[in-house]
Amino acid sequence: MAWFESVAQAQRRARRTLPRSVYRAILAGAERGQTYRDNLAAFAELGFAPHVAGAPATRSQATSVMGVELELPVLLSPTGVQAVHPEAERAVARAASARGTGMGLSAMASVAIEEIVPLCAKTFAQLYWAGSREAIAARVERARAAGAAGLIVTLDWTFSHARDWGSPTIPSQLDLRTLARFAPEVALRPVWLARWMRSGALPALTVPNVEGAPGFFAAYGEWMGTPPPSWEDLAWLRSLWDGPFMVKGVMRVDDARRVADDVGATALSVSNHGGNNLDGTPASIRALPAVVEAVGDRVEVLLDGGVRRGSDVVKALALGARAVMIGRPYLWGLAADGQAGVENVLDVLRTGIDSALLGLGRASIDELDGSDVLVPDGFHRRLG
Repeated sequence: MAWFESVAQAQRRARRTLPRSVYRAILAGAERGQTYRDNLAAFAELGFAPHVAGAPATRSQATSVMGVELELPVLLSPTGVQAVHPEAERAVARAASARGTGMGLSAMASVAIEEIVPLCAKTFAQLYWAGSREAIAARVERARAAGAAGLIVTLDWTFSHARDWGSPTIPSQLDLRTLARFAPEVALRPVWLARWMRSGALPALTVPNVEGAPGFFAAYGEWMGTPPPSWEDLAWLRSLWDGPFMVKGVMRVDDARRVADDVGATALSVSNHGGNNLDGTPASIRALPAVVEAVGDRVEVLLDGGVRRGSDVVKALALGARAVMIGRPYLWGLAADGQAGVENVLDVLRTGIDSALLGLGRASIDELDGSDVLVPDGFHRRLG
């Protein structure tokens, strides 16, 4: 398939390729979509202060996150059940490895961690606080045995399922009745249908990284039914893992301090779950500087939410993020062209980062600082 030059183009191809329900499930966004839209709009409010001479001839994007060396400051965020393409998480793992970066493997992934780590050594196992302590401890031990590079515990989720534009129907299983129900949608997307026919399988709705769960909805139900963790619970979870440990979903400075002091995390991700959390939460980039100021000397701070181009990555780094995480962009690339599509998205971001560094006269992402961006009055949000 032809190369695409932007994440926006990858999104358009994904929309033309995927059945309507599948595309809408990726797009998501909670309730009125206020947070989802603000994640995108906030980056557009930030400007650059470019130089015109003296720029370095070569520029470096290399960094490390939680002790893992990366060739660019972009990690693939954990996203569940990647049935947008038959190769699913396998294609994502190969793409991440080919481009020298890492990926988070969702607890709700459709491929087992034991199969993914050999494809991408820089795989971080993600988990939710779901089930008993014994079950959670077993998942941690499984991640260790599989060779995961670190753990990501995701906390930014409120189980809000209402969307003003309507939520797509997601079947609990793919039986003959379900296939018949979705046949009109699928018939309009022959490329997607042909891929699955060639694979000789149906889209997987299983969650092999959740032991004993017969499917996605059973695992999701267990998660919904588990009381939310306390700070003591999170400290206990951290005690089980002596390697890199990230808490994902932090927006408030007081929470960030507890992640650093009470949990002892290696890193945290400033994130509102891509606008799929509590609608009305500000864009994550607005909350980033206050969190960096509060804990950036003790914990690596990453940014997740709204990144669509390399210049967005540079803006986040200039405001203090060590790296960014992306979700929808690489899923659109996966839908557009499998592994090659994910690599294409990473190449688009890499090229955009390099272009921005050139314009700013920076030889490395390590040289970026607040003087490189124009921040309008009233942009920042300090939560907590």
